Amino acid sequence: FFCFFLYRTHVKYSFITDFEFYLKTEKKFQPNTIIKTIQRFRRVIKVAIAQEYLFKDPFMLYKPQKQKKEIIYLNQGELKKLENYNFSQKRIERVRDMFIFCCYTGLAYNEMNELSRKHIVEEFDNNLWIKMTRRKTNKTISIPLLPRALELLKKLENTNEEQEKLLPKISNQRFNSYLKEIAFIVGIDKLLTHHTARKTFATTVLLYNDVPIEIVSKLLGHSKITMTQEHYGKIVNTKVSEHINRLSSKLK
Repeated sequence: FFCFFLYRTHVKYSFITDFEFYLKTEKKFQPNTIIKTIQRFRRVIKVAIAQEYLFKDPFMLYKPQKQKKEIIYLNQGELKKLENYNFSQKRIERVRDMFIFCCYTGLAYNEMNELSRKHIVEEFDNNLWIKMTRRKTNKTISIPLLPRALELLKKLENTNEEQEKLLPKISNQRFNSYLKEIAFIVGIDKLLTHHTARKTFATTVLLYNDVPIEIVSKLLGHSKITMTQEHYGKIVNTKVSEHINRLSSKLK
C-alpha cells in the first residue's frame, strides 16, 4: 500500500528536503535522529523502485548533513589524576577501577559486563589478550592486556573460581551515575560516561602514543576504518602537526 502511495504522489527530491525540514522544525529531532529516520525512508524508496512504483530515485542528489559530535575523553593528566585518587568508599573505588580498566582496553559496556575467563587467552607473543565478539558489530576483537589493565583485572576479578564473569555486575545507568559523582570528587570538569573510557583508549592511550590509526580501528572493532577516521581524524591531524613541528626544528 505504501509503495502505491509513493507511486501516486510522485516523490521528488523536494519532498525529501521538505521532510528533513519537518523533522527538524516540527518534530524537533536531533541531527543524527533525522539522518536515521531518512535512512529508513530511503530503504522504502529502494523497494518502491525495485517494484517499479517509482522510476527515478529522489535520493540521487541528496546528501545528509551529518553533525560531528565532540569527542569527550580524558587527557593524560586527567587519567593519572583519576588513577591516583584515593577514594574512601569501596563502591566508588570499584567503579573507578572498572572505568580505568576500560580506558586501557577500549571495552564497550556490553563487553565489559560479558568479560569472562574464556575471553582471556595467551597469544602468539606469549602475552595475554582479550578475544571476544563485539555485540554491536558481531565482529571478533583482539585486545592486548596492557600491564595497567592486567593489574586492574587481578584487583577486580571475582575470586570465586566458579564465577564465570571476571568483573562486578553493574547496570549502565548506575555506572554512569557513579562516574558523575567520581568526576565531581576528583575535580574533572567533563561529563564522564562509560563511553568516555573507550574514547580515552583510542585517543590518550593509543593515538597520542603514535599507534597507527589502522591498528586503532582494529583494536576498537570498527567495521570500517573510515568510521575510525571520522571519529578521530582531528586527533590524527594534531599528531601529524606535532611530528611536522619536531621535524622542522631538527631541520633548522
